[in-house]
Amino acid sequence: MKPKNKKNIVIFASGSGSNAQRLLEHFEHHPEIRVAALFSNNPKAYALKRAETFHVPAFLFSRDEFYNTDKVLEQIQQFEPDLIVLAGFLWLVPQNLLRAFPNRIINIHPALLPKYGGKGMHGINVHAAVIQAQEPESGITIHYINEEYDKGEFILQERCPVQPTDTPEELAARVLQLEHQHLPLIVEKLLLQESQL
Repeated sequence: MKPKNKKNIVIFASGSGSNAQRLLEHFEHHPEIRVAALFSNNPKAYALKRAETFHVPAFLFSRDEFYNTDKVLEQIQQFEPDLIVLAGFLWLVPQNLLRAFPNRIINIHPALLPKYGGKGMHGINVHAAVIQAQEPESGITIHYINEEYDKGEFILQERCPVQPTDTPEELAARVLQLEHQHLPLIVEKLLLQESQL
């Protein structure tokens, strides 16, 4: 059930969940927005522990449940989400979720789309590809989700330089700082803007 006058966020994460952590921290005592639940497809995802620490319900699901049933959709609907945030979630979102939450699912990608997006372009792979191509800059893209990997409408892009001596890990750390800085603010802006319309 939704507390009166609070907007609900549901987070999806597949791994460590440092962006999930930033959202949990940012909205822990927020007067208008709360993280209502966290979902993961990975039993080893540290994101599940992060949710537990903040007393946020966490759910684990299988590939079969996600793609071949409405179980995950029904669990999400219990939380009446105003926004679903993919924070390091690696699977393509199925049609039943896209239909149920049009323009309410956003993703953060650790590169300047449309370059360095698509299947397999996640984590260190992205940063290695950016360095190999000798790009002068990289950054983040926050975008809406559609039925293709990394193809939804952009909400925000922020940039950072790629240094000539960067390793993929060094670039990853610089990009992650941008993610942590901007994701909570964009989520907040999207939700508060909506309530003022």
